Amino acid sequence: MKIAVLPGDGIGPEIVAEAVKVLGALDLQFEMESAPVGGAAYAAAGHPLPESTLKIAREADAILFGAVGDWKYDTLARALRPEQAILGLRKALGLFANFRPAICYEQLVDASSLKPELVAGLDILIIRELTGDIYFGQPRGRRTAEDGHFPGAEEAFDTMRYSRPEIERIARVAFEAARKRSKRVTSVDKANVLETFQLWKDVVTQVHQEYPDVQLDHMYVDNAAMQLVKAPKSFDVIVTGNMFGDILSDEASMLTGSIGMLPSASLNDKKQGLYEPSHGSAPDIAGKGVANPLATILSAAMMLRFSLNQPEAADRIEAAVKAVLAQGLRTPDIHSAGTTKVGTAQMGDAVVNALR
Repeated sequence: MKIAVLPGDGIGPEIVAEAVKVLGALDLQFEMESAPVGGAAYAAAGHPLPESTLKIAREADAILFGAVGDWKYDTLARALRPEQAILGLRKALGLFANFRPAICYEQLVDASSLKPELVAGLDILIIRELTGDIYFGQPRGRRTAEDGHFPGAEEAFDTMRYSRPEIERIARVAFEAARKRSKRVTSVDKANVLETFQLWKDVVTQVHQEYPDVQLDHMYVDNAAMQLVKAPKSFDVIVTGNMFGDILSDEASMLTGSIGMLPSASLNDKKQGLYEPSHGSAPDIAGKGVANPLATILSAAMMLRFSLNQPEAADRIEAAVKAVLAQGLRTPDIHSAGTTKVGTAQMGDAVVNALR
């Protein structure tokens, strides 16, 4: 089982180290190879995704990824900014399906920003299409406007676009996932305004005919954003496009108590995957030993389940995380009265101890 370890920037190296520590406590053999990515790679090689790093990622069964980004690189040309590394990996490896579970653990109900009765027992799976939409659509750029409200003024433009095959494959991923859960899919679109999402709605509806055992609902994205904070437990599987999924999954993370609890998996059609926490690099707390490593540890569990065919090991890690929370251990982002505040490494050690 070959794992590419790409820690990245900010708190990335700290949280990835804890996930590697947890993987090392399992009775499994892994071949791990580390490489720089993001700002760290730019500093070392002049590019956020060097060919040497991409080669290691291509040859791995799975990629354990930290986070990229740092304010000191914000003045670089967009193609050289750290965030381009993750976009480059998605495109190069065809990682089109992003799984973002939003689970509110019993011990963290009070940490959520919503009332306990709204989030107790919450278990949502957001499936985000990852290689299309406005993030990758062409043409894009900046120019002098020739028409519109302000001819002659500088303007910027991006292109939102989806093809039928792109929508079909992510829809099938969502329906297959729902079959293993409560058999309910909510497809989120903006079909009342955007032609792109009228096609999305039409295609998802057609693919649904292959899955008569799964219930399908359609919801506009603005309503979905509202319902996530009004009645979040009404959702089971949410499937949506790249930009809407980016926004809604971050919103859903706060239902769980902290974005530091939210893992993610990005898969291609060969089940090769990139596994990362849903949060960013948080350079303001980098090196302070206070970051929550649980999202990264839970991402490693998803890696074991989806790419490495080790579901029992994944179950063990997830059970260990629940045990640690039951012990009352909390990093600062989820700390509350009556619990014990611990640092990044202490939390990782506690998960290892729970495993053993």
